[in-house]
Amino acid sequence: MFKSWMVIAAISFFVALGSFFITPRDVKWFAKLSRPRWLVFEAFIPFIWTFIFVCGAVSANLVWQKQPNSLITWLLMGLYLLLEIITVTYIPLMLRFRSLRIGEIIGSVGVILGILLTIAVLQTSVLAALLLIPYLVWSPVGTYTTEELIQLNPQDA
Repeated sequence: MFKSWMVIAAISFFVALGSFFITPRDVKWFAKLSRPRWLVFEAFIPFIWTFIFVCGAVSANLVWQKQPNSLITWLLMGLYLLLEIITVTYIPLMLRFRSLRIGEIIGSVGVILGILLTIAVLQTSVLAALLLIPYLVWSPVGTYTTEELIQLNPQDA
């Protein structure tokens, strides 16, 4: 029998693989965009998101452990999954459509869903909710950065 953390980790991993659906041509477009001068941490973004996804998976596992197989827990697992899918689609969709505005919209939806998930999870586990704080802090930074990119590259909005 699989442990809940194994299933959650596997699902998180396979969903995260969706971020690899980008082509070199898409990356070239993004690489040519002007960036804000304060964006000096870009090389660390994959590590930051990895940490955030691990925190999210641990949070989901804590929620599952509190009330396994209950309807509320299944609904929360669905919200966790939806949040990860939305987050992972940010890069591939923005690059595929060459539209920073799409990235901004996806990022904004992720921020709102992250807030709603945290509030919902708080009723089940304070620790699980605290583990979502890295997402709540970083996701708006990414969305704000996308807005800054739009201001610097209006032709690519």
